[in-house]
Amino acid sequence: MDLLDYAFMQRALIAAALVGITAPAIGTYLVQRRQAVMGDGIGHVAMTGVALGFLLNTSPIWMATLVAVVGAVGMELIRSRGKTSGDIALAMLFYGGLAGGVMIINLAPGGSTANLTSYLFGSITTVSAEDITAVVVLALFVVAVTLGLRRQLFAVCQDEEFARVTGLPVRFLNLLMAVTAAVTVTVAMRIVGLLLVSAMMVIPVAAAQRVTRGFTATLTVAMVIGVLVSLSGTAATYYIDAPSGGTIVLLAIAVFMVMTAVSTPLARRRAGAARAAEEVCTRDDVKV
Repeated sequence: MDLLDYAFMQRALIAAALVGITAPAIGTYLVQRRQAVMGDGIGHVAMTGVALGFLLNTSPIWMATLVAVVGAVGMELIRSRGKTSGDIALAMLFYGGLAGGVMIINLAPGGSTANLTSYLFGSITTVSAEDITAVVVLALFVVAVTLGLRRQLFAVCQDEEFARVTGLPVRFLNLLMAVTAAVTVTVAMRIVGLLLVSAMMVIPVAAAQRVTRGFTATLTVAMVIGVLVSLSGTAATYYIDAPSGGTIVLLAIAVFMVMTAVSTPLARRRAGAARAAEEVCTRDDVKV
């Protein structure tokens, strides 16, 4: 495979594999909590961090991580209060982050909105060795949280009140989940892009749910799908010269459609078998 002869492709494939693992890992919890669009909102906020990185001549990834974490904590605090004005506050935070990024990048020396394109939609040719170091460190954090605390996080996602009664630190776990989602956004932005990262948090999980039942099985299958489409999409962009983010997301959608086509007949058979079993039980009760 000639694509492996190039250092930039080696870096891109490493980053893609990490995106494929981390995005569905945290996405499984967000889908469980019906917060599927949270990644999209964090991506908007992270734009300000990227622009600040250019303005201050520091790493855009680390600066985006810092700003995204602050934004995610703010989102979680707004959500936990549950006020009717929460949606408006979140909308202002989302679009304020995007607008702030556009304004700040123009203040940076030699900066323009063109500098943000690779961060918005992903670009395999711009992944540097420094980016890989940051992505690996951040990805390890995401994996440690999503897999190491999966029982506690699952309990909080299922029923916060019950989790609180059992003694779990619900507030801390909610904040940790938000921070982990923010970190995942910055892990994925070099490959998938800030505007499409939410798709990688949701679509592999939705595809996995079509063929699995338990939470652990869904988490595992979603991560496998994420890695496959991320690596395949990144490799495809080398040959067809297409945007990496769009290619990966379209492949994920294709997998979802295939999973849906496969699962629909199986679901019908299971439903038919369940109805047949229920009818047998009913007849037996009548006879008794």
